[in-house]
Amino acid sequence: MDTKSIVYIALFAALTAALALFPPITLPGGVPITAQSLGVMLAGSLAGARRGGLAMALFLLLVAVGLPLLAGGRGGFGIFLGPSGGFLIAWPISAFFIGYTLAKTGTNNLLAMFAIIAFGGIVVMYSFGIPWMIFAAEMTFLKGLTVMMAYVPGDLIKAFIAAFVTQQVRKAYPSL
Repeated sequence: MDTKSIVYIALFAALTAALALFPPITLPGGVPITAQSLGVMLAGSLAGARRGGLAMALFLLLVAVGLPLLAGGRGGFGIFLGPSGGFLIAWPISAFFIGYTLAKTGTNNLLAMFAIIAFGGIVVMYSFGIPWMIFAAEMTFLKGLTVMMAYVPGDLIKAFIAAFVTQQVRKAYPSL
């Protein structure tokens, strides 16, 4: 692995950790609303599939060993067994999906980037997170889906921010 890749991986893991400074909002179901999913979206869209996925894997490894890097100062392996565990496990997969799909399409269109980032950052992440949340929180499928509807508007805003930032960074640094 080259130095540039190591820097990107560390940078996006650190960015995701820094986004934990925004206080979490906890709703019924035990999964907090945080700014950290924006870090996942940016890692995939700016660092690319491999680097973005590895950045999120590094971040989760640091959380698993006990560093309090999640919003609210949470950390430790037990976090993965709680209601938000499925969402966390989806972070590297979501970042990889976003980076891979953006690279394959090669688009710089804001709407197209928004659609790809929203799909990877919401649909992919929720497809792992909702089933685990339903299991861990012992709720019905319908209640799990209902609870998650409160998260969608914020995640759409984060996806738009990620698409806008990605478009602007690509304009400023076309060789990225």
